[in-house]
Amino acid sequence: MLNKNDIAPFFRSHNQDNDMVSLNDYLGKKNVVLYFYPKDDTPGCTIEANDFTALANDFNALDTVVVGVSKDNSACHRDFIKKYDLNVELLADTSGDLCESYGVWQEVEKEGVKKWKIVRSTFIINKEGVLEEAMYGVNHEGHAQDILERVKGL
Repeated sequence: MLNKNDIAPFFRSHNQDNDMVSLNDYLGKKNVVLYFYPKDDTPGCTIEANDFTALANDFNALDTVVVGVSKDNSACHRDFIKKYDLNVELLADTSGDLCESYGVWQEVEKEGVKKWKIVRSTFIINKEGVLEEAMYGVNHEGHAQDILERVKGL
Protein backbone atom coordinates (compact mmCIF):
# COMPACT_ATOMS: atom_id res chain seq x y z
CA MET A 1 0.00 0.00 0.00
CA LEU A 2 1.08 3.55 -0.67
CA ASN A 3 1.60 6.27 1.91
CA LYS A 4 1.67 10.04 2.12
CA ASN A 5 4.93 11.49 0.69
CA ASP A 6 5.51 8.48 -1.60
CA ILE A 7 6.14 9.22 -5.27
CA ALA A 8 2.87 8.54 -7.09
CA PRO A 9 3.09 5.50 -9.34
CA PHE A 10 3.05 6.46 -13.01
CA PHE A 11 -0.25 5.83 -14.73
CA ARG A 12 -1.37 5.78 -18.33
CA SER A 13 -4.76 4.58 -19.45
CA HIS A 14 -7.58 5.33 -21.87
CA ASN A 15 -10.35 7.66 -20.71
CA GLN A 16 -14.05 7.63 -21.55
CA ASP A 17 -13.28 9.06 -25.03
CA ASN A 18 -10.61 6.40 -25.62
CA ASP A 19 -7.90 9.09 -25.41
CA MET A 20 -4.68 8.18 -23.63
CA VAL A 21 -4.25 10.02 -20.31
CA SER A 22 -1.15 9.85 -18.14
CA LEU A 23 0.22 11.33 -14.95
CA ASN A 24 2.73 13.23 -17.10
CA ASP A 25 -0.17 15.24 -18.59
CA TYR A 26 -0.59 16.97 -15.22
CA LEU A 27 2.89 17.11 -13.67
CA GLY A 28 3.96 20.71 -13.09
CA LYS A 29 0.47 21.95 -14.00
CA LYS A 30 -2.26 20.42 -11.86
CA ASN A 31 -2.83 18.51 -8.66
CA VAL A 32 -4.62 15.23 -9.31
CA VAL A 33 -7.34 13.62 -7.24
CA LEU A 34 -7.15 10.01 -8.40
CA TYR A 35 -10.06 8.04 -7.03
CA PHE A 36 -10.69 4.34 -7.51
CA TYR A 37 -14.20 2.92 -7.38
CA PRO A 38 -15.64 -0.57 -7.92
CA LYS A 39 -18.08 -0.17 -10.85
CA ASP A 40 -19.89 2.35 -13.04
CA ASP A 41 -23.58 3.04 -12.40
CA THR A 42 -23.80 1.36 -8.99
CA PRO A 43 -25.34 3.27 -6.06
CA GLY A 44 -22.23 4.26 -4.07
CA CYS A 45 -20.13 4.90 -7.15
CA THR A 46 -22.84 7.10 -8.67
CA ILE A 47 -23.11 9.17 -5.49
CA GLU A 48 -19.33 9.61 -5.39
CA ALA A 49 -19.11 10.62 -9.07
CA ASN A 50 -22.03 13.06 -8.71
CA ASP A 51 -20.45 14.60 -5.61
CA PHE A 52 -17.11 15.11 -7.38
CA THR A 53 -19.00 16.58 -10.37
CA ALA A 54 -20.85 19.03 -8.11
CA LEU A 55 -17.51 20.29 -6.80
CA ALA A 56 -15.67 20.26 -10.15
CA ASN A 57 -15.45 24.07 -10.36
CA ASP A 58 -14.10 24.26 -6.81
CA PHE A 59 -11.40 21.70 -7.61
CA ASN A 60 -10.58 23.50 -10.86
CA ALA A 61 -10.15 26.78 -8.98
CA LEU A 62 -7.48 25.00 -6.90
CA ASP A 63 -5.58 23.80 -10.02
CA THR A 64 -6.84 20.28 -9.38
CA VAL A 65 -8.26 17.71 -11.77
CA VAL A 66 -10.45 14.83 -10.58
CA VAL A 67 -9.88 11.48 -12.29
CA GLY A 68 -11.85 8.33 -11.49
CA VAL A 69 -10.62 4.81 -12.19
CA SER A 70 -12.41 1.48 -12.42
CA LYS A 71 -11.98 -1.67 -14.47
CA ASP A 72 -14.94 -0.74 -16.68
CA ASN A 73 -14.13 -0.04 -20.34
CA SER A 74 -14.24 3.34 -22.10
CA ALA A 75 -17.70 2.77 -23.60
CA CYS A 76 -19.13 1.92 -20.18
CA HIS A 77 -17.53 5.09 -18.77
CA ARG A 78 -19.01 7.15 -21.62
CA ASP A 79 -22.50 5.80 -20.87
CA PHE A 80 -22.06 6.48 -17.13
CA ILE A 81 -20.96 10.07 -17.79
CA LYS A 82 -23.81 10.68 -20.24
CA LYS A 83 -26.47 9.16 -17.97
CA TYR A 84 -25.57 11.37 -14.99
CA ASP A 85 -24.02 14.37 -16.82
CA LEU A 86 -20.77 13.82 -14.95
CA ASN A 87 -17.91 16.29 -15.12
CA VAL A 88 -15.01 14.01 -14.18
CA GLU A 89 -12.57 12.11 -16.31
CA LEU A 90 -12.82 8.34 -15.99
CA LEU A 91 -9.97 5.97 -16.81
CA ALA A 92 -10.57 2.44 -18.07
CA ASP A 93 -8.18 0.13 -16.22
CA THR A 94 -9.35 -2.99 -18.03
CA SER A 95 -6.01 -4.75 -17.46
CA GLY A 96 -6.04 -3.97 -13.74
CA ASP A 97 -2.43 -2.72 -13.87
CA LEU A 98 -3.31 0.72 -12.52
CA CYS A 99 -5.33 -0.79 -9.66
CA GLU A 100 -2.41 -3.08 -8.83
CA SER A 101 0.16 -0.26 -8.85
CA TYR A 102 -1.89 1.78 -6.38
CA GLY A 103 -2.68 -1.24 -4.19
CA VAL A 104 -6.46 -0.97 -4.48
CA TRP A 105 -7.06 -4.44 -5.97
CA GLN A 106 -7.49 -6.38 -2.76
CA GLU A 107 -8.97 -9.60 -1.48
CA VAL A 108 -11.89 -8.90 0.80
CA GLU A 109 -14.08 -11.18 2.86
CA LYS A 110 -17.79 -10.66 3.35
CA GLU A 111 -19.98 -13.16 5.16
CA GLY A 112 -17.25 -15.78 4.94
CA VAL A 113 -16.82 -15.40 1.18
CA LYS A 114 -13.50 -14.12 -0.15
CA LYS A 115 -13.24 -12.26 -3.44
CA TRP A 116 -10.97 -9.77 -5.18
CA LYS A 117 -12.28 -6.29 -5.86
CA ILE A 118 -11.36 -2.63 -6.10
CA VAL A 119 -11.34 -1.16 -2.61
CA ARG A 120 -12.71 2.40 -2.84
CA SER A 121 -9.61 4.56 -2.41
CA THR A 122 -8.45 8.11 -3.15
CA PHE A 123 -5.03 9.61 -3.74
CA ILE A 124 -4.15 13.30 -3.87
CA ILE A 125 -1.10 13.83 -6.08
CA ASN A 126 0.59 17.23 -6.01
CA LYS A 127 2.04 18.99 -9.05
CA GLU A 128 5.43 17.40 -8.39
CA GLY A 129 3.99 13.87 -8.46
CA VAL A 130 4.14 13.25 -4.71
CA LEU A 131 1.25 11.74 -2.77
CA GLU A 132 -0.30 14.25 -0.38
CA GLU A 133 -2.87 11.66 0.68
CA ALA A 134 -3.25 7.90 0.25
CA MET A 135 -6.63 6.82 1.59
CA TYR A 136 -7.86 3.22 1.36
CA GLY A 137 -11.32 1.87 2.15
CA VAL A 138 -13.05 5.25 2.06
CA ASN A 139 -16.79 5.77 2.37
CA HIS A 140 -18.44 7.60 -0.53
CA GLU A 141 -20.69 9.66 1.78
CA GLY A 142 -19.26 13.19 2.04
CA HIS A 143 -15.99 12.00 0.56
CA ALA A 144 -15.73 14.55 -2.27
CA GLN A 145 -16.18 17.45 0.16
CA ASP A 146 -13.56 15.97 2.49
CA ILE A 147 -11.10 15.67 -0.38
CA LEU A 148 -11.80 19.26 -1.45
CA GLU A 149 -10.95 20.46 2.08
CA ARG A 150 -7.71 18.48 1.97
CA VAL A 151 -6.78 19.98 -1.40
CA LYS A 152 -7.43 23.48 0.01
CA GLY A 153 -4.73 22.73 2.57
CA LEU A 154 -2.04 22.09 -0.06
